Amino acid sequence: MNNQNVISVIILLAIIAIAVYGTVKRIRFGSSCCGTKEPAAKRVKVKDRNKAHYPYRYVLNVDGMHCTNCARRIENTFNKTEGRWAVADVGQKKLILLSKHEEQQSDLISLTAQAGYTMISYNEE
Repeated sequence: MNNQNVISVIILLAIIAIAVYGTVKRIRFGSSCCGTKEPAAKRVKVKDRNKAHYPYRYVLNVDGMHCTNCARRIENTFNKTEGRWAVADVGQKKLILLSKHEEQQSDLISLTAQAGYTMISYNEE
C-alpha cells in the first residue's frame, strides 16, 4: 500500500468515527433544537391518570415548540401542579391540558411563558 492509500483510509475512518459518534449522541440525548444537546429533563408523571377525573379540557396553541425536549419542558411545567395533566403535540404545536378545575386564561399564558414558550390561543372543550 502506498502513502496515498493509507492517508485515504485514515481519512475515511475518521469520517466514519465522527458519523457514528454523532448518531450515538442523537440516540442517547435526542435531537434537540434547544441548543444544549443535553438529555431531556425527567418526565413529571401525573399521579391521577383517570381522564374521568378531569372535567375541563383545554387546547393551547403554542409557539416555539419544535422538538421532544420542548414538549417535555412544557408538559412538566403544567404537570408539576396537582390537578393538571398536560400532553404536548409537537407536530401540531398544541398542548392538550386536562384539569380538575376551571383555568384562567392569564394562568395558562403565565405557565406557558414560564416554560419558555408563547401561547397563541386556546380553546376550552
